[in-house]
Amino acid sequence: MNLYEMSAAMLARKLRNKECSSQEITQSVLGRIQAVEGQVGAYITLTPEQALETAKQVDKRLAAGEKLAPLAGIPIGIKDNICTKDVVTTCASKMLHNFVPPYSAYVVRQVERAGMPILGKLNMDEFAMGSSCENSHYKKTKNPRDLTRVPGGSSGGSAAAVTAGEAILALGSDTGGSIRQPAAYCGTVGLKPTYGSVSRYGLVAFASSLDQIGPLGRTVEDVAMLYSLISGYDPKDATSVNRTYTDFVAGLNDFQVNGLKIGIPKEYFGDGVDQEIKEKVLAAIKLLEKNGAEVKEISLPSTDYALSAYYIIACAEASSNLARFDGVKYGYRSGKGEGLTEMYEYTRREGFGDEVKRRIMLGTFVLSSGYIDAYYKKAKATQAIIADEFRAAFEQVDLIMTPTAPDTAFRIGERSADPLKMYLSDICTVTVNIAGLPALSVPCGEIGRGLPVGLQMIAPHFGEDLLFKAAHYYEKISGLRLADVAAL
Repeated sequence: MNLYEMSAAMLARKLRNKECSSQEITQSVLGRIQAVEGQVGAYITLTPEQALETAKQVDKRLAAGEKLAPLAGIPIGIKDNICTKDVVTTCASKMLHNFVPPYSAYVVRQVERAGMPILGKLNMDEFAMGSSCENSHYKKTKNPRDLTRVPGGSSGGSAAAVTAGEAILALGSDTGGSIRQPAAYCGTVGLKPTYGSVSRYGLVAFASSLDQIGPLGRTVEDVAMLYSLISGYDPKDATSVNRTYTDFVAGLNDFQVNGLKIGIPKEYFGDGVDQEIKEKVLAAIKLLEKNGAEVKEISLPSTDYALSAYYIIACAEASSNLARFDGVKYGYRSGKGEGLTEMYEYTRREGFGDEVKRRIMLGTFVLSSGYIDAYYKKAKATQAIIADEFRAAFEQVDLIMTPTAPDTAFRIGERSADPLKMYLSDICTVTVNIAGLPALSVPCGEIGRGLPVGLQMIAPHFGEDLLFKAAHYYEKISGLRLADVAAL
């Protein structure tokens, strides 16, 4: 097995046992990038020199007998909406084609302090707006499981890189499913953490009340390791929650599902979900039930309104957040127009892609005088109802399990002309962001010609520890190996 094919946990053990060096691991991944990046298109910017220098320093410290972080020496890719000091951060947009941040995001600093070589910045839907990774200004990322299909979005580059062996771990962001849906489409593991458990400092905002940075990896243990590193209180983020965060890897192998109460919400298994996906997800839950879990059907009746509420709230916040991109302080500036107002208009017209413009216009409309009560305020009221329904459900069950996505990865270009059909890809995931809950997508099988299916596990606020334990247990008993590197 090549080093780039191994999990982060395996590589961490090999490093400590001096069976390989961080430079060898990093060179192996960089070689894989050189071999397959032309087919996959996962990266916007590569930083091989920086990665190798970090790896070299890790090897020196290991040789000197220093005690290092568990993920020291393990290469990682960073989604391109997370600021990296002195490395261009574009958000996959023409608007930020030349933006070099003077600081790094909190999560990047954590990664750097741990000694993880940063391989580069990963492709995404522009400003994290999309479900397919087709909205990037630079390229369309392809799904390594089937190069004719999308990897999902907006963290499509992150999921594709891990799946293709172009990164051992990756960071993405999730506003309405943007980590979990690509993880499901690519057959890897992805976590949307509890809102406030990972600092958003340095994340270029899409919808501030919904955005959350999270990890992607090949196994649940890998994701738990990275989440242990990036979670924590950050005084620079006003929404960061000051609490004690545990080691999420400890106790993974000791967990048993005896007595675990699992809720199956009937609304997530309706007509909009592919029948074969329902069967795979229900089979996974049945397997847990056979091993001692208790399964109960529950209802989350406001789920039908979640997608509408999500797009109103997200677009309203995007309209406000993206107002800063006007050609004055940083980023792209049009050379057309006379006067300040025309410069704004041309800059935004030329700098933003179609999907970003669509969402800005929708957000501006729902916030406008005469419509804010009819749309935005009703959406916020619906958000409160959805959160209350989840709270009530978690009084009956420990975890809720659903499909991650209603379908498998669709073909590139199949939905580009139909935004509403594209938005439906998020139907199973948006409620989690609306309620601020943690959720994990883990592979639970394949359908068709090897297309992965994702099982979504949802926990109460700050329930990541239980998520990891239950998902890791499922990994062990299922015998599935879908998180292996795709053959390209």
